[in-house]
Amino acid sequence: MKLAELASAIDARLENGSPDTEITGVCGIEEAATGHVTFLANPKYAARAKATRASAVIVSEDFPVAPTAMLRSKNPYLAFAHALALFYQPPKYGPGVHPTAIIHPSAKIGPGAHIGPYVVVDENVEIGRNAVLLAHVVIYRGTKIGNNFFAHAHAVVREYCRLGDSVILQNGAVIGADGFGFAKDDGGRWQKIVQSGPAILEEEVEVQANACVDRASVGETHVARGAKIDNLAQVGHGSSVGENTLLCAQVGLAGSTEVGNNVILAGQVGVAGHCKIGDGVIATAQSGIPNDVPDKAVVSGYPAIDNKLWLRCVAVFNRLPEMAKSLRTKPAE
Repeated sequence: MKLAELASAIDARLENGSPDTEITGVCGIEEAATGHVTFLANPKYAARAKATRASAVIVSEDFPVAPTAMLRSKNPYLAFAHALALFYQPPKYGPGVHPTAIIHPSAKIGPGAHIGPYVVVDENVEIGRNAVLLAHVVIYRGTKIGNNFFAHAHAVVREYCRLGDSVILQNGAVIGADGFGFAKDDGGRWQKIVQSGPAILEEEVEVQANACVDRASVGETHVARGAKIDNLAQVGHGSSVGENTLLCAQVGLAGSTEVGNNVILAGQVGVAGHCKIGDGVIATAQSGIPNDVPDKAVVSGYPAIDNKLWLRCVAVFNRLPEMAKSLRTKPAE
């Protein structure tokens, strides 16, 4: 692909390069060679753009000028994503049902489906058109799933759950497993509370590897349109996750947590049960949230507090040994 064609395809402006340069692939900035396009947005790393052997670099509109060809974009990360999609073609799965798959006669699966080896689709399941179910996927009874469903190997959707169009489940994702609900009886033994409410995933939700969205004891667990749930994350029973929210790796939501729209919970954030996280909140990595958080707040630490206050507290904490030594050596008044 010519560099000018690439610029047009990703909606970028070519600067400081020949439009006829041949681009053959996408690569990281340090590994890139002639023929590659790479990506760099942070001006802090401008020196890398000068040193790269790539034929072109996707950068922001205000990125410093570099000697290599530059593809300037208002959203360079998104432009880079589009470039990747142009050069990497994932495997295609044609329609058909593998002979080892087990599909209940009452199940309804739309046209164009690919059903892989050892897939199990239970009774009264409904799946829309163009589904892809790879090896060992299991869909429990009574589940309803929309069009363009893609389930990687070993994904599981439990009974009576409902999934919208274009949902993606990565390997080992489990939708609708029992919530963690137990009540102690008079003898001190834990008695299981029936988890009767389904998990609901709206359109364009993606749940990544070995993440879990539990079913509810009553009502439902709900993940809204466009939300993305990273590897090893846990959405507890009866929780709700808003539109276009990101739950990054190892995030844990205890039961009945409400998370708003456009929230980012970074890696290993934990939220106590029955908390409400407002729209647009950002919680930095390893924050612990025991209370409600208002809209658009940025919080850090445990217990999570305003990020700027947390940074000041950390600065003081790092000086504690010096301060303690000063106090010990200070002469008495």
